[in-house]
Formats: sequence, C-alpha cells, structure tokens
Amino acid sequence: MPQTADGVGNVGNARGSRQAEQRHDDNGEQNSENTRHVGNPLFKVGRMLKQRKLILAAVAAAVLAIATTALLTAGTAAPAVTFVSIKGEKIATADLHGKVVLVNFWATDCVVCVKEMPQIVATYNKFHAQGFETIAVAMRHDPPNYVLAYVAQNKLPFKVALDPMGELARAFGDVKLTPTTFIIDRQGRIIKRIVGEVDFADLHAVLEEKLRVS
Repeated sequence: MPQTADGVGNVGNARGSRQAEQRHDDNGEQNSENTRHVGNPLFKVGRMLKQRKLILAAVAAAVLAIATTALLTAGTAAPAVTFVSIKGEKIATADLHGKVVLVNFWATDCVVCVKEMPQIVATYNKFHAQGFETIAVAMRHDPPNYVLAYVAQNKLPFKVALDPMGELARAFGDVKLTPTTFIIDRQGRIIKRIVGEVDFADLHAVLEEKLRVS
C-alpha cells in the first residue's frame, strides 16, 4: 500500500530522532572519555611532563644563545678585517696589535650612540697617549653624507669607518643593535662586548688595567 504524506513524515521524524539520539550518545561517550582522562592521575602526570619538556627546551635554547655570545667575546681573537676610514685610510686589525682598541658600531640616527659619543671622545683623549685607539664604525644603513656631516660637526678625533656592505658588522658576530662596543687587548683578543650604553666608569677601569700590560 502506498505511503501517505503523513506516513512519510512520520518515517522521516523517526529517522531524525534516531540520528539525534545517536549523536547525543556519541557526544556523551566523548565527554565521558574526556572526563575520565582529566580525572586520571596518569593523564595529569603526562601533561605535566609534556609542559616540563617544553620549558626545558626553551631554557636550553636560551643557554645556547648565551654560550654562543660568550664564545664570541671571551678572549677570542678579533676578526681579521680591514677598516676603511671616511678619509680613505685602511686599518687592518693586524696593524692594531700592541694597542688596546675600542671598536664602536654606531649610527647617526641612534639616540644612545649620539648621547654617549662625547664620552667616547673624552675616553679616547684620556687614554690615547698610553696606546689606546678607537674606531667608530657607522652601520650600513647610515647615509655616508650624514656620517661625514656628524664627524665634521663634532670634530671626532679618532678613525671613523663606513660599512656599506655590512661586512664589518657580520665579522664581529653579525652586529644588529647600536651601539655595540668591543674592547680588544694588546694581543688582539676581544675582552669585552657591550650592547647598549657604555658604563664609562667600568670601561675606564678595564682600560687602565689592560694598558698597564705591555
């Protein structure tokens, strides 16, 4: 016998009810499973161990970064590079052996660099006669005409070099931040790396100690 319209509707409603009940049962089972996991002590321990592994991995990465910086700065030889001054003079690091050298990476648009430059000048004037040299390296983004104008206006007494290809910054550990300052001893070893504003009282103490060593 053919189904009436009401019969088709009843069959459809029954089928929809069974599907809804099945979805409800599935969701109930899933929620029950999740509840069992959350309440399970082993599940909690596993989650804690996973979080601990993530923390340890982050700590290990930080330690590695610090160790890499230490390897660059703790008594390692200064890179074998040649500075070219704004006057065209060439100064190789090998030519500086026997002197204590400050290499300062700076830029004319760096507020801290400009702020501390008078003290770098005063430090150079104080220690130069004892065998101290200073080389200020302008970062590659700094327009040469800005550098030339700043040097002339402020009468910088030491060598100022340009780094148009960024080669000097890469050689000194891929310098990105300014100011970044390196102190090199008479044997050509990096003894200090300073990122940010220099503590000049500390710097002068280091220079006095290193300049006493022949």
